[in-house]
Amino acid sequence: MIYARALGAALHDCLARDPRVVLLGEDIADPYGGAFKVTRGLSTAFGERVRTTPISEAAVAGIAAGLALDGMRPIAEVMFGDFITLCADQLVNHIAKYRGMYGVDTSCPVIVRTPMGGGRGYGPTHSQSLEKHLLGVPGLQVVAASPFEHPAAIYDRLLAQDDPAVVIEHKLLYGHEAIEPGASRVGPLRLRYEGGVDGWPVAVLAPVPREQCRVTVVAYGWQAEGARAVVERLAVDDELFCELLCPLRLSPLDLTAVIASVAATGALVTVEEGTRGFGFGSEVAAGVAHALHGRLRRPTVRVSSDDGVVPGARALERAMLVAAADVVAAVRAVAA
Repeated sequence: MIYARALGAALHDCLARDPRVVLLGEDIADPYGGAFKVTRGLSTAFGERVRTTPISEAAVAGIAAGLALDGMRPIAEVMFGDFITLCADQLVNHIAKYRGMYGVDTSCPVIVRTPMGGGRGYGPTHSQSLEKHLLGVPGLQVVAASPFEHPAAIYDRLLAQDDPAVVIEHKLLYGHEAIEPGASRVGPLRLRYEGGVDGWPVAVLAPVPREQCRVTVVAYGWQAEGARAVVERLAVDDELFCELLCPLRLSPLDLTAVIASVAATGALVTVEEGTRGFGFGSEVAAGVAHALHGRLRRPTVRVSSDDGVVPGARALERAMLVAAADVVAAVRAVAA
C-alpha cells in the first residue's frame, strides 16, 4: 500500500475508534478528498466529522484550537506546508502556550498535518521545507512522517498524549510504499528501532553491526529514503559502511541514539532538504559536539539544499535541492 493510502486508512481508524476525532481542512471532503487524496472517502464514511473549511489556514488553526480546548481531538490539514506560516500565531502564541499559561490540567491537543518539500516542480511558494521555523518552539512537537514508520503508529502515539503537534509529510513520500509494521529489513539493510523520549523511536538502518560502521548519517522524512539508497550504494561500491539514523520526532529532539552511534563511528553527516542555515542539521551537530567534545575524529558535514528561493523550472529545482550525489560526497569526505 502506498503511503498516502496507508495514511488515509490510519485516519479512518482514528475516526472509527474515537468519536472526539474530527478532520478539518481545505477541500478534504469528497469527492475531492484533499490535494493529495489522503482523505478521500472519509467524509462519506464519517459525515460531519470530516469538514471542508474556507480557504483560511489561520481560521483552520483557530477552529482546531477551540475544538481541542472543548475536549475534541482535531486533526487539521494545511494543504501546502508553505502556508503553515499563516498558522504561526495560533501555533506559537496560543496552541503551544495554553498548558504553560493555565496549568498542567489544561491541554490543547491539536494535530496539524501538512505536506512539505519539492521535487514536483510546484514553484517557489509550494515547494519549500519550512519545518525548521517550528523546531524548538516550547510546547509544540514537530514530527516528520518517515519511510520507516507506519503512519498508524504515528497517530496512535499522538492521540495517546495531550500535547499539540505538527506532522510534516513530504510530498514524494505519498507515492512511496508504506513500510509493513514489524519489518526488520529494508532491502539489504538491517532495520531496528532505538527508543526515544516519550516513546518516539529512532529508526536505525545499517548493512553491518554498528562497530563496523565508519560514518553516522542522520536524516529525516523523505531524505531518509534517499540516504538509505546512499548507504546501500556505498556499502556495495566502496565497502564503506554507514549507520543511518532517522528520528521520527524532530522537536523536542532526543539525541541519545545519535550520540551513541557517533561515539562508535567517529563521524557525522546530517541530511535535510531545507536550506542549511539555522536548521535541523545545525542542532544535531551542536548537540553531538557538546556531548562528544574532543572525541570526534573527523569533522561533521551538514548536507542541505542550496540557499535561495526554490525555482519553478524543474531543471533548476533539481539543481538546487539536495541530491544523492551530495550525500555520497559528504560521506566519502568524512570517511577519508
